[in-house]
Amino acid sequence: MKQYQFEVCANSAESCLAAQAGGANRVELCAGIPEGGTTPSYGDIVIAREVLNNTLLHIIIRPRGGDFLYSPIEQRIMLKDISNARRLGADGLVFGCLTAKGDVDMSLMKQLMEASEGISVTFHRAFDVCRNPEEALEQIIELGCNRILTSGQQSTAEQGIPLLKKLQQRAAGRITLLAGCGVNENNIARIAAETGIREYHFSARENIKSGMLHRNETVSMGGTVHIEEYYHPVTTAKRVRKTIEALINKVN
Repeated sequence: MKQYQFEVCANSAESCLAAQAGGANRVELCAGIPEGGTTPSYGDIVIAREVLNNTLLHIIIRPRGGDFLYSPIEQRIMLKDISNARRLGADGLVFGCLTAKGDVDMSLMKQLMEASEGISVTFHRAFDVCRNPEEALEQIIELGCNRILTSGQQSTAEQGIPLLKKLQQRAAGRITLLAGCGVNENNIARIAAETGIREYHFSARENIKSGMLHRNETVSMGGTVHIEEYYHPVTTAKRVRKTIEALINKVN
């Protein structure tokens, strides 16, 4: 049987615990999920490290949502966050930086890689908005990153199958491709069969109803952005297990 690895995008320490219970190999701990993931809080990292014992803990280093062109002060923040994540026991880091022209920012990435020496590094979905994915692949390999998280430059990994397959062939074992975005129990087997990729990133979240009895649904904490504030999206062990089994059972 092929060796597969499963990474859960966890939005909290609670989701980390569910990912571990469901059989995930590692988690990517993030805040700001609606923005695509931002650096989690000190408390989340500490508690996630306490509850995870069989599952690796990777921390996203992304100071804000939006693009991946970072100002000098944001670069300083990223370096501090790398230092903090390492001090708190992270097994890996997840980041990616681009130039204004859409290329990999080799200068900044080299600084971040030096700060991350000796720890696993994933170049995240900044890759999916870069100008030339094949050129970026070679640059990221040159930097020494361990893997690239990508949806094949499409809205979902399933839609990105053609590029994912092409990149997997070009990588030729020199770097690991981690297929992510929209990966679930209904499509993971197809993505694996058509791309040959062996690592998968998914959230396996469900909306859990709030326990609040008193509610004021006329007030939104997001201002003009409507968020379901009386439901909490949390990874569940059941969905993690179901997604993993959808691939493993297909292979067997």
